[in-house]
Amino acid sequence: MTTMPLWDYGSLSCFKNFKSIFQDATVNRLEINANTCQSFSPIDLPLLENTSEEVKEVQMRVVRLGSGTHTVRSHGATVAKTHMHDWLMVVLLVVIEVILYLTPPFYRYVGKDMMTDLRYPLLDNTVPAWAVPMYAVLLPVVIFLVVYYRRRDVYDLHHAILGLLFSILVTAVITDSIKNAVGRPRPDFFWRCFPDGKDVYDHLGNVICHGEKSIIKEGHKSFPSGHTSCSFAGLGFLSLYLSGKLKAFDCKGHVAKLCIVFLPILAACLVAISRVDDYWHHWQDVFAGGLLGLVVATFCYLQFFPPPYHPQGWGPYAYFQELESRASAQTDATVNPLNAWPMDSHVENQGDDKNGFLGLNLAGDLTTTVEDVESGRR
Repeated sequence: MTTMPLWDYGSLSCFKNFKSIFQDATVNRLEINANTCQSFSPIDLPLLENTSEEVKEVQMRVVRLGSGTHTVRSHGATVAKTHMHDWLMVVLLVVIEVILYLTPPFYRYVGKDMMTDLRYPLLDNTVPAWAVPMYAVLLPVVIFLVVYYRRRDVYDLHHAILGLLFSILVTAVITDSIKNAVGRPRPDFFWRCFPDGKDVYDHLGNVICHGEKSIIKEGHKSFPSGHTSCSFAGLGFLSLYLSGKLKAFDCKGHVAKLCIVFLPILAACLVAISRVDDYWHHWQDVFAGGLLGLVVATFCYLQFFPPPYHPQGWGPYAYFQELESRASAQTDATVNPLNAWPMDSHVENQGDDKNGFLGLNLAGDLTTTVEDVESGRR
C-alpha cells in the first residue's frame, strides 16, 4: 500500500481552512508551518526509523527551513539585478511607443466612391482610452499581488509583471507601427474630414479635409485596433496565468476552472465588439488586433512560465531553477534523509487537490515549508 509523500500532506492540510491562506502577513509563518507538519505520520516516512523522536527532528528541520524564503525582501534585489537589461528594454519600448504615437500616419488616398463605407456617425468611445491600462495592466497586477500574498514567491510576482509589461508594450509598438504604415481610414472618416457634411475633392479625386487636424490624423489609424490588441495582450496574458495557477488542464474535468480562465478573454472580446459598434473600426481591424495581442501574450508568457498544461505549469522557470540550485548546495553541505525522493514527484502530486473546492485552489499554493523540503531532496 503506497503512502502519500510528506509534501502532499502539507499541501492538503493548507486547504482545510481557507482563512489561514489569506491571513495577515504579520502572522508568524513559522507557527503556521509547524501546525501543518503536525499532520504527518511516522508511517508516511518510509526512509526513517519509525520513532517519534526522529519524526519530530525532521518536522523541526522542515519548519526551520521554511521560514520566509523567496520574498521581495530576501530575493527581490537579486531578481531585479538579474533582469536589469529586461527592465531597460521596457523603458526603451515605452520611449518607442511614445514616438510612434506622435508620428503622423500615412494619409491614404480616399476617393469619393470610397466614402460609401466611411459615412458612419462619429461617436464617443464606449471604452475610453484611459480605461485600457486599468483593466489590461492594473487588474492583472492586482491578481499577481494576491497570488504573491498567498505564496510569497518573488519569482512568480516579478516574472508575471515583467511578462505582462512586455506583452502590452510589444503589442502596442507593433500595433502603432502598422497603424502608421497602413493609414486605413476609420468607418467614420467622412465626418472627421468634413464635419459640416460638405465634401471637397482635388483634381485627382482625393479628399481635401477641412476638419480638425488631430481628429483627421486619428481617422487614418483604423488598422489594426489598438484597444483590441492591447486588451488581448493584457487579458490574454492573465488568462494564461490563471490557467497555470488553477491547473485548468490537469485532466480532471473541472469545467469551473475553464470558466474562470475564459473570463478575461470574454472581456477582451466585448471590448473588441464595442470598437465596431462605435464605428471606430472595421471588423477586420479588431480581428487582426485580437490575433496580434493573443499571439504576443502567448510568446511573452512562455518566456517566463511553462505551458499551462505542463506538470510544472503552476510556477515560473526561475522558481524551479532556484530549487535545484538550493538542493545542490545543501547536498554538498549535509546528508538529508529526504534526498531519495524525486524532484518531479511534487509536481505530479500537486494535482491531487482533493480538498479544494471544485479543484479551484491555486496550484502554486506552496508554503515555504514545501519549498524547502523540495530543496533538500538531492
